[in-house]
Amino acid sequence: MSPEGLDLAAPQSASIAPGTSPRLISWLDWLRYGPFLAQVIVTRRCNLSCGYCTEYDKTSEPVPFDVLRQRLELLRDLRTWAVSLMGGEPTLHPNLLRIFSTMRVLGFRRRMMTTNGLLLTKEIVDGLNNSGMTDMSLSIDGVKRNATTRKVLNVLRRKLDILAERAKFDVVVSAVIGTAPREEVLEVVEFAKSRGFTPRLLVLHNEHGQMGLSSEELAVYAEVKQLFGRRVTEEAHGYRERLIQNGEAPFRCRAGARYLYIDEFGMVRWCAQTRMAFGKRLSAYALEDLRQHFYSEKACSDKCSVGCVRTASALDQWRSQHSSERVGAVS
Repeated sequence: MSPEGLDLAAPQSASIAPGTSPRLISWLDWLRYGPFLAQVIVTRRCNLSCGYCTEYDKTSEPVPFDVLRQRLELLRDLRTWAVSLMGGEPTLHPNLLRIFSTMRVLGFRRRMMTTNGLLLTKEIVDGLNNSGMTDMSLSIDGVKRNATTRKVLNVLRRKLDILAERAKFDVVVSAVIGTAPREEVLEVVEFAKSRGFTPRLLVLHNEHGQMGLSSEELAVYAEVKQLFGRRVTEEAHGYRERLIQNGEAPFRCRAGARYLYIDEFGMVRWCAQTRMAFGKRLSAYALEDLRQHFYSEKACSDKCSVGCVRTASALDQWRSQHSSERVGAVS
């Protein structure tokens, strides 16, 4: 075991026969309603205590590997295209490399992780390369530590250099508006570009998935877009621009269908910000659930700033939602 408790000697394959499952949905049904992305919580524990975060604790045990394998098999049966490991902090899971090996064997096309990066080492990055990871995402809250966060460039610089030198997977590094002054946001974006990462700009949202930018933060957003181009700031039909200009950006949310959030208890949620609004066990989730939630309207959608949900929903904006099939609303 490594000093962080990560099993670096994990096997690079998993003994899971692909076979066919009676639960496996058809490709046609997947095209109609199936998941593009599932985010899976592997541990709620985190090694940080960022002041703005509501998605971690300091006490939870990692979800056991065998339980996670069963959940991944269920997601395979729903023909999920991409799976992203989430936390808390996923690198705290002792079987992280084994999980990625299992994801590769199960055939997920994109095998992803969101991490704070603090526990990354050369050995872990090499292990992730060999285990079949395809994408990593990190968000950096500024350059200097402050009372809210230490997930900053001055702390992470060496870890990011290791990624630049060794990673064979794609790395997205996001600067965050709402956690640092203007010059620090710009420095993070410039650093990401200089190391060959994909730079992105995120806007801090609250526990309800909604954002509120001050006039100073709006100016930073506009400056980043001007300096680095729209690719850094825009996604999912430019929803952030519409939120900024109009205070809302209505869309047809497909959470529960195109996007699945699987919490540490194995419950399917609409997203992290609506965990109390809807829940159903993944083990009981089936085609009818995908269809129902594809068509269900969510009352929080107009002001939603959860980019992963909007991106997963973007392809189907031409398809209507029927209020008669609505399964609930989020206040």
